[in-house]
Amino acid sequence: MHMDLIDLRLFVRILEAGTITAGASRCHLSLASASARIRAMEASLGTPLLERGRRGVSATAAGNALARHGRLIVQQVEHLQFDLADYASGFKGQVRLLCNTTALSEYLPEVLADFLASHPHIDIDLQERPSLRILQGIREGAADIGIISDAVDSSGLQTLPFRNDPLALVIPRDHPLATRKEISFSDTLAHEFVGLALNSALAIYLEEQALHAGQRLRIRVRAESFDGVLRMVARGAGLGVVPQAAIERWQGPKGFSSLALSDPWAQRKLLLCATDFAALPGYAGTLLAALTSS
Repeated sequence: MHMDLIDLRLFVRILEAGTITAGASRCHLSLASASARIRAMEASLGTPLLERGRRGVSATAAGNALARHGRLIVQQVEHLQFDLADYASGFKGQVRLLCNTTALSEYLPEVLADFLASHPHIDIDLQERPSLRILQGIREGAADIGIISDAVDSSGLQTLPFRNDPLALVIPRDHPLATRKEISFSDTLAHEFVGLALNSALAIYLEEQALHAGQRLRIRVRAESFDGVLRMVARGAGLGVVPQAAIERWQGPKGFSSLALSDPWAQRKLLLCATDFAALPGYAGTLLAALTSS
């Protein structure tokens, strides 16, 4: 059996990303180089590691075994790099952080920018995912730290409070609902919405809540950001659901009204989560300290 750390890291990243192309990109390798490495690993082991499909790749039974051990080895190397960073130049650690839409756009930019400026030897692999997929990623070892909504079941993981993050309904000022002070999400579903991008974690979450209410969101148009939603709602394009933090941060003309959503799931809190905070690699522990003190 012949494989090196680059092979193991590549294989783990391919499974996290779901395609060889995306996994190669995350490891800064060309597709041709990544494919050659996977073929060489399969030839060395004498068994397929990946099953190729139209939508990407998945691990075979042998691939799952390799990934399980590979994650442990990669994590141990990250511990080693952190412990030796004070003695050798050129080492650079990477923290894998998964978060939802609100954390990514409202709470993390300044915190992470300040952290990176004061820790030049640390990089951050930041990815947006719905909270349920974040939990899965943390449990499978695909990330060091996650930021999730408290609406999901995080049993088996350790959590710490991060931010209060209530959601609010925004509506044009002349809309019939503008006289209300509070409303349930189900009572809004007869109206048309300005939604977020399809791959947005919050967009997926709201679609799920509509389905739980036995209806579907009627999306007229999708915006790429909370600011885009607010601008379109102010012009009368439809209703929107955004974090209260986005409304408070808004600096433009306020041509919209906002209502509190009465649903318990809308009064959410964001939590930091990990398998074991005390066992995080040193780089990740340093970031965790910054996130909990911000």
